[in-house]
Amino acid sequence: MQIPQPYLLFLGDVTDPLSAKTAKGVLHWRPELCTGQLRLNAETVSLGIADLSLQEAKLRGAKTLVIGTANAGGYIPQTWLQTLQEALERGFNIASGMHQRLTGFPSLVTAASIHQCKLFDVRHYDHPLRIGNGKPRPGKRLLTVGTDCSVGKMYASLALEKEMSRQGLNTHFRATGQTGILISGTGISVDAVVADFISGAAEQISAAFTDHDWDVIEGQGSLLNPSFAGVSLGLLHGSQPDALVLCHEIGRTHTRHLPHMPVPAIQATLDANYTAAKLTNSSAEFVGICLNTSAIDEEQAFTLCRQWEQEYNLPVTDPVRFGISCIVDKLHAI
Repeated sequence: MQIPQPYLLFLGDVTDPLSAKTAKGVLHWRPELCTGQLRLNAETVSLGIADLSLQEAKLRGAKTLVIGTANAGGYIPQTWLQTLQEALERGFNIASGMHQRLTGFPSLVTAASIHQCKLFDVRHYDHPLRIGNGKPRPGKRLLTVGTDCSVGKMYASLALEKEMSRQGLNTHFRATGQTGILISGTGISVDAVVADFISGAAEQISAAFTDHDWDVIEGQGSLLNPSFAGVSLGLLHGSQPDALVLCHEIGRTHTRHLPHMPVPAIQATLDANYTAAKLTNSSAEFVGICLNTSAIDEEQAFTLCRQWEQEYNLPVTDPVRFGISCIVDKLHAI
C-alpha cells in the first residue's frame, strides 16, 4: 500500500475532538504532508490549520483525501458520500481507516475507475501474503512492545524515528496500524491479517535492507493481553528485532476493556517478550522503557523514571515530557 502524498485531511461533520485522533496524529507527525483540512460545517472540530475546499487543496498539490476521523462502528456516513464522490471527480485518491470499506460503495468504485484514482482501505489488506520463515535478513530493526493496548507504542515508535534521524541514524518508520499507515503512507494493518500470515506480514513490512541504518516497527497489542497476544507474537517473530522498547501507562490498573485482568508486571512483560523474540533473533535485547506518565505530575514522573532505571537497568523516559534521546544513545552500539 503506497498512499500518494500530500494530504487533505477530511473531518466530515464530527464534533467530538477525540473522533479526530487519526487526523491529529497525521498532522502532529507529518505536518509537511498536510495541505489543509476539509470540514462540512462550522461546528465540525478543527485542527487549527487552513480550511480548504477540494478545488483549493488540489491547486496546493494535495493528492489524497484522508478520512481523519473515527466513529463507533467505523462506518462511513451517507452524508459524506457527495463530498467523497466530488473528490474523486476532481482527481483525488481517498484513504480511510474505517472498518467499512470505501470499495463497498459502488458509486465510489465507479468514480475512482473513471477518473483513474485509488481507494485505500488502510484497515484492510487483500494482497497475497506469505507465512513467516524466520530466516535472518539484512538490516537492524527496533520493535515497540507493551504491557497492554493503547499505551503509546505508535507514539514511542515515531518519537524514536525522529530522534534517531536527528542523531544521524538513517531510520525508517514501519507502520502496522491504520493511523501509522496514514502517517507513513505505506504499511500493513496487521490486526486485519489472517493469523497464520502475521509473521510473514511483518517480514514484508520490514524486508531485507542495506540502504539505511534502522527500521522502527510500530508494535501492536500486548503479548500478555488475552485478546490480542496473537498479533503481538506474530510481530515479534516476523520483525526479528535487534532492539526492543517496552511501553507502559502509569496508573492503568487493569487490561483495557478487561477489568478482571490486572495489568501484567513490568518484569514479567520484559521476560515474556525477550523469550519470544529470541526465537527468530538470538541477539534481541531491550534498550529502554517508555512511560506515559500523564496520570502523575512531572516531578513524580522524573523520580519514577530514575527509580525504574535502577530497578530494570535500562533507560526509562516519558518521551512526551523528557524526550527519548537516552534510549537512542544505546542504539549506536548495536
